[in-house]
Amino acid sequence: MRKAALEKEMRSKLGRRPEAHKGDFGRIFIAAGAIGYTGAAHLAGMGAMRAGAGLVTVGVPEKIYAVAARREAEVMVRPFPSTRQGSLAFRAAKPVLKFLETQDVLAIGPGLSQVPETQRLARAVVLKAGLPKVIDADGINAFRGRPELLKDLPGATIVTPHPGEFVRLFGGRTPGLPRERVKRATEAAEKYRVIVVLKGRGTVVASPAGKTFVNSTGNAGMASGGTGDVLTGIVAALLGRGLTAWDAARFGVYAHGFAGDLAAAQKGRSGLVASDLLEFLPAALKKILRF
Repeated sequence: MRKAALEKEMRSKLGRRPEAHKGDFGRIFIAAGAIGYTGAAHLAGMGAMRAGAGLVTVGVPEKIYAVAARREAEVMVRPFPSTRQGSLAFRAAKPVLKFLETQDVLAIGPGLSQVPETQRLARAVVLKAGLPKVIDADGINAFRGRPELLKDLPGATIVTPHPGEFVRLFGGRTPGLPRERVKRATEAAEKYRVIVVLKGRGTVVASPAGKTFVNSTGNAGMASGGTGDVLTGIVAALLGRGLTAWDAARFGVYAHGFAGDLAAAQKGRSGLVASDLLEFLPAALKKILRF
């Protein structure tokens, strides 16, 4: 699909009525962060806010709550039980699932850690939460080698692996050439009935119905830590605004890459960091949506 056609489609589906209020744009819950990874929770939360979410809550381990809450102004921060290592404990599953009854979208994974107990928590929440969800990073690692658990999850599901996470989840060798990336992403999406966002140059979005989209925005400056966390927030926000999982994934990766291109044009590629995407995302959306 050409850029002009995609942007026209985005304009038709992402408008804001003059009488709209924050409740119209989704309540997003992001389970993220651990000791040493508070930045991931921040980037994902602000990615959702910058993409137009109405209300965003980041659920973090209580051991990092003070640090995380001090950093945020627009994002709400909610503490949950911690492991000794400072990650979310398995006993957080029940209160997290209870809180999700008030939410529209779940995003899980940024900076969550690979502590075994936390990985159990991630699986339990994903398998039981009945709302649309975005699974990233350590949320994906929690299903390492067990992709069959993703079949028939309640609620639309989007997984957003980089190539290494893709292999850990689905097996096989690392997809390299563009044609192979499309083929592998499509096979996984169809087999496990999830939307697959295979990140990298020419990010591939594949649907269970066999549809594919290869993104045309973005640049090598975005190959740095945290940019994927921002994408998680963006996609979750678009789900919360009522888009289908297919549209949220396509529009999200396009806007994310567009923000990176605007940032690179002004700041250069060599020193680009994830927070630059947060800075330039509103301008990217303004150019796309024309308001």
